[in-house]
Amino acid sequence: MAVTTVSRPTVEPSSTGRAPGPARPARRKKWLTWNRWTPLLLILPAVLLELLVHVIPMIVGLWMSFIQLTQFYVTNWAAAPFAGFGNYAVILNFNNALGKQLLSSFGVTLAFTILVVGISFFLGMAASIVLQRKFRGRGLLRTMFLIPYALPAYAGIITWKFILQRDNGLLNELLVNNLHTTDTAPFWLVGGNAFFSVVIVSIWQQWPFAFLMTMAGMQAIPDDMYEAAAIDGASVWQQIRHITMGMMRPINAVLLLLLFLWTFREFNTPFVLFGPVPPPSANLLTVNIYSNSFINWNFGLGSAMSVLLMLFLVIVAGAWALWQRKANRNA
Repeated sequence: MAVTTVSRPTVEPSSTGRAPGPARPARRKKWLTWNRWTPLLLILPAVLLELLVHVIPMIVGLWMSFIQLTQFYVTNWAAAPFAGFGNYAVILNFNNALGKQLLSSFGVTLAFTILVVGISFFLGMAASIVLQRKFRGRGLLRTMFLIPYALPAYAGIITWKFILQRDNGLLNELLVNNLHTTDTAPFWLVGGNAFFSVVIVSIWQQWPFAFLMTMAGMQAIPDDMYEAAAIDGASVWQQIRHITMGMMRPINAVLLLLLFLWTFREFNTPFVLFGPVPPPSANLLTVNIYSNSFINWNFGLGSAMSVLLMLFLVIVAGAWALWQRKANRNA
């Protein structure tokens, strides 16, 4: 039987006396690699949109607050006289009509925000706690509770406007003709009742978001903690107070901040319910700014009010951040 032998190719030693290693792939040039520029390219569209939608309009609005931009200079902004802090001096002078109106509008907005945020948070938290336990129909209730949040805002507010009409409104039809609680149909969109109307409609819109956030946060709480607390003799209220509320504290802090910021600058609800000139009891700050800008044609005063509104919300957010930092240090 013949045996064939395979001879290995001889490798000539290099000039250094070492055998050459395996061939290495050619190193790519740095300007061809995307590792350095990819993150910047990915965030570039978001940065451009942020500049176009928020930053540039904010700078323009800040500049408008320092000029006397009225209806006479709308077509030629460059000809508008420089006012300095004159617009701010007018609206912060609480002895004149504009200053009194701004102060009243701020108080109405603050009361409106406190009621809407407090009741929306309470309803959302209560619904989340109830729906944490499994029972038949839980999924259907969750879906029904989220319907106001899923509906388009204008469609829901217009529906409420029809419900709150004095003549042929569903609410007055129920109170006057069916339940016979009053002899005359009350006004819900004018007078003092207008404030409660805008509060009710805003709560109907806001509380499903609070419910969604708190329900998602409660999913992360282990069931073992409740079982251990029940074995130790803790009541249901003690479990809610010490376990649920304790574990939900970071989420609740962010939720309350978001609800406060969104509610304080709410514009759609009062504008659709009452129009550009709402009753004094429901004259929220954003509608007041709109009226001075587009009804009275004084964009300088409206811009100054907008800047003050922005500063107030920035102060609230900064105070919240400091409070959170202090709470995290003490934890």
